[in-house]
Amino acid sequence: MFQRILTVAGQEFRIGLRNRWILLSVVILAAFSMALALLGSAPAGTLDVSRMTITVASLSSLSVYLVPLIALLLAFDAVAGEIERGTLLLIFSSPMTRSEFLIGKAVGHICVLLLALTLGYGATAGMLAATGGGDTSGFIDFARLIGTSAILGFAFLALGYIVSALVRQVTTAAAMAIGIWLVLIVLYDLALLGALVADSEGFFASTVFPFALLANPADAFRLFNLSALNANAMVGGMAGVAESLPFPPAAALASIFVFAGVAMSGAILLLKRVSP
Repeated sequence: MFQRILTVAGQEFRIGLRNRWILLSVVILAAFSMALALLGSAPAGTLDVSRMTITVASLSSLSVYLVPLIALLLAFDAVAGEIERGTLLLIFSSPMTRSEFLIGKAVGHICVLLLALTLGYGATAGMLAATGGGDTSGFIDFARLIGTSAILGFAFLALGYIVSALVRQVTTAAAMAIGIWLVLIVLYDLALLGALVADSEGFFASTVFPFALLANPADAFRLFNLSALNANAMVGGMAGVAESLPFPPAAALASIFVFAGVAMSGAILLLKRVSP
């Protein structure tokens, strides 16, 4: 079982290398993170926090946009692409089960994403350390950011697999993946903001809003990382929000795991119904 999963994972990782997915992801993450480190760390002296902490706070918001997009672009053709290439029938005729096939895809894609995050964000951490803007706590913040970004990426990989198992055309799967990114990353927060503005009695803000944050893995990711910085509220803007929530910030991280597990289980169930 594990050998078959690792075989699929290794193949996906090699595809990521051959298609320049890893290189492209590293360049994107490194370019944006270095720009934030160079241009967005000015408040460090005013707030009496390290440049690394300021940078990680900025990258926590950046990751919400980039990591889900990269994950969805990695996953949208996982099943639909195999159908179009005519290889899914061959795969399903082998001793490998459908769950092993999809888990192997997920392991390979997570390795691609984790390598890109480590190299992209690691380059920024190294630059800050070389210029005297780093400390031990800053490196811990970067490590936590990379790890939680990979978890967030897994949640959106699973969503991409659901999309890929629902349709048979790669172009349709790509359009649906972009639609998911737009809804969960952009429109969802706009809807919450509009509801907060319209909530004159405070019912939505006190009872619905906290759990609405948990329901979206992107918001839960931002909430956990910004509240875990232990810096001034001006750094991330989430310190006050975290203190007013009816649950600890660790619940936000747990919600991402639950979301990813449910989405991955749904993708496996859908794949079992796919006819090559």
